[in-house]
Amino acid sequence: MFAAERRQLILEMVRANGAVSLRELARVVQTSEVTVRRDVRALEAEGLLDRRHGGAVLPGGFTRESGFPQKSHLATAEKTAIADLAANFVEEGEAIVVGAGTTTQELARRLARVPGLTVVTNSLLVAQALAHANRVEVVMTGGTLRGSNYALVGSGAEQSLHGLRVSRAFLSGSGLTAERGLSTSNMLSASVDRALVQAAAEVVVLADHGKLGTDTMFQTVPTDLITRLVTDEPPAHDDRAGAELQALADQGVQIAVAGGQGGSAGAGGPGAGGDAHPARQQQRRDVPLPGPRRQVPGGGGAAGGLRSAAMLGEQGAGAERARVADLRRR
Repeated sequence: MFAAERRQLILEMVRANGAVSLRELARVVQTSEVTVRRDVRALEAEGLLDRRHGGAVLPGGFTRESGFPQKSHLATAEKTAIADLAANFVEEGEAIVVGAGTTTQELARRLARVPGLTVVTNSLLVAQALAHANRVEVVMTGGTLRGSNYALVGSGAEQSLHGLRVSRAFLSGSGLTAERGLSTSNMLSASVDRALVQAAAEVVVLADHGKLGTDTMFQTVPTDLITRLVTDEPPAHDDRAGAELQALADQGVQIAVAGGQGGSAGAGGPGAGGDAHPARQQQRRDVPLPGPRRQVPGGGGAAGGLRSAAMLGEQGAGAERARVADLRRR
């Protein structure tokens, strides 16, 4: 196949799917990933597509969002490493919220081993990963199913989170910059993510280095509300990702890097805050965490039960709102 034919086929695949991994492109055009990477670089120079780590996407990331089938094949090794490290920041008996996304789905698979955990989520994929975990309780939001990423969105999802309070939120997105924070390409998803943030004392963002420096249409978490970023080690030649990490650290975001020296250490241990990179070290921002989890009448404490988030939020809603407001003022 001539180069022009390969590039035309690559372009057609990206246009049809929104995003395609280099591995899949190489398989279809029957050539090496090195050759495909060169073709993708040439097509990007013509403005016909955008390169992403491990793949290619349609240009204009502000308006187009890839669906789950495409996202699930991008940066899989990086997502696995990030999930392994992020799981170290979850403690036994904790109550957390986990947003939708392929990286958070990887995290959920690891959380199945944490005893006494309560996970509130709007993601069917996260709930599915934890459905058979005997020692984990899964609480689903309400809402309307968004089929492209198997997430519950809309006013029903947001209202079910009112009055809820957990220790931390784990979120992903389409892009992350020091200027705007975490962002996504879909308005409904962004709105639910903001509600998840309001329910948590700390916010942990999971983003592979390919998302660093990428800005998309709807802001979900401003930089000053991000407690920690869990990411992977950018390649040495990726100046944009390295600069973005430094800028985030300069604004007080704790950086935990998977794959670096000490990057796989547990929470609070060596490397848990990105200690492999002295320039990125930050003083820990201590955020008051809620007390022990309340027992919900009628819940029975059954492990693995699925209940509405609204049931949790009805108790002490007024007091919790006051606590949230106080935390935000700090």
